Amino acid sequence: MNITEKILSRASGKKEVHPGEIIEADIDLAMSHDGTSPPTIKTFHNVAQKVWDPEKIVIVFDHNIPANNIGSAEFQKVAKKFAKEQGITNLYTHGEGICHQVLPERGYVKPGKVIVGADSHTCTYGAFGAFATGMGATDLAMVYATGKTWFMVPEAFKVTVNGALGKFVSAKDVVLNVANEIGSSGATYKSLEFHGETIDSMHPAGRMTICNMAIEMGAKNGIMEPNKKTLEYLKNIGVTDFEVVRSDKDAVYEKEYSFDVDDLEPQISCPHDVDNVKGISNVKGVSIDQALIGSCTNGRLEDLREAAEVLNGRKVHGDVRLLVIPASANIYKQALKEGLIETFIDAGAIVCNPGCGPCLGAHMGVIGSDEVCVSTTNRNFMGRMGDPESYLYLANPAVVAYSAVLGEISNPQDL
Repeated sequence: MNITEKILSRASGKKEVHPGEIIEADIDLAMSHDGTSPPTIKTFHNVAQKVWDPEKIVIVFDHNIPANNIGSAEFQKVAKKFAKEQGITNLYTHGEGICHQVLPERGYVKPGKVIVGADSHTCTYGAFGAFATGMGATDLAMVYATGKTWFMVPEAFKVTVNGALGKFVSAKDVVLNVANEIGSSGATYKSLEFHGETIDSMHPAGRMTICNMAIEMGAKNGIMEPNKKTLEYLKNIGVTDFEVVRSDKDAVYEKEYSFDVDDLEPQISCPHDVDNVKGISNVKGVSIDQALIGSCTNGRLEDLREAAEVLNGRKVHGDVRLLVIPASANIYKQALKEGLIETFIDAGAIVCNPGCGPCLGAHMGVIGSDEVCVSTTNRNFMGRMGDPESYLYLANPAVVAYSAVLGEISNPQDL
């Protein structure tokens, strides 16, 4: 069996599971945020009175934090009341960060576990060797009530990435390159299992970026066997009680893809589809109005360091708004200690509190009609970040930073 099949077999109490099989699985951890908790709670109250295990539920306020309108404020009131009634103490309501950063850095994500969340980018946790997937509020309500859910065991695609990434080429470029090949629906309900020397050499931040965008290819989950750097990360934050799961050498995959990234240039996802990917040499020169560095895809410390390297001693173009949003409060604090925040402010960037904000067109950077934004986020479909007649390009942090300086999409390798 492959890694996903092994995890699901354990969770379902079966010796083996096979693609296409319907199973009932025990859930190790469940998550909702300020946007998805209220509809989950509404359904929950129709089927149960007490959650199955309050210690296995995490609620994070991140999509509209602090609340930017009355509706958001009411949603957060509902979620806080529910947590108090149910004894849920794993509650993060004070700007601790984006759920997909908070859960790993607070030690909730462990290899070999089954994790579900009412957010499509829950697949991020596959970077730690967990089976993690998003689901709707109705399904999550049943998990909150029973601690169980059903899955159809997915077929798996093996994605092997080899080669050394060049200067200012990062995990974001790797996953955009993969998306270009597989397509935005080419992996629908598949397990994307990542291998290769490039993946093995990455720190957890880069691996999270790749698994985060598995859903952008339609995948049920993205997953990697934990590498040395990932195991060191877990040890450093005090997570030791887990068992690493690895695919068998003779595991069967529906498809296999191979990529060589030795000569990969920065990749740009162009409007209005994530898989509309081009090398930056084909996109350079597009004028921009806004640039965004942040999100659950690329708001980690390593991303901020890369952006600060480009911005150090430079100024944001007068016609551009540059937003920098750390993915968590812990990242924000470390960025302060390293002088990164000062670099951003000196360059003319607007540094915002941790959260999702403009990624979903919520607040702190919504774009207007005909405006163009280049962003480190994960989706660029029509209207994602604001007006339906706006244009959104996706890129790595260095590209976004240099583009903000020149006022047009630019290649930091030119530095």
